[in-house]
Amino acid sequence: MGDTSVKKVKSEYSPTGKMGQKYLASGIHVSMRLWEKEQPGEAKPTTQRDYETVGYVISGRAELHLEGQKLLLEPGDSWVVPKGSTHTYRILEPFTAIEATSPPAAVHGRDET
Repeated sequence: MGDTSVKKVKSEYSPTGKMGQKYLASGIHVSMRLWEKEQPGEAKPTTQRDYETVGYVISGRAELHLEGQKLLLEPGDSWVVPKGSTHTYRILEPFTAIEATSPPAAVHGRDET
């Protein structure tokens, strides 16, 4: 028999990470997080992560700078940040997006390094 665990997560009770991300449901191989009403400002520090990220913009606008490319993210857009790629985000207007990471970003401190 396979894994039969079922999880439901209410975002109002979800833990928040140091960067402002709200951790949602998480499985063994993938997890979700919410960026809610991120405010405009300077670009976030450039980083590389040991997980893949896919995201979807709910509201607002942001720039994703990824390996020398600049993508404008607007409501309805989705994106991919490959594992190990150099990237940063710059919020242009209050921004809400949901992301999935594989493996889960919150495990083993992957989000905090």
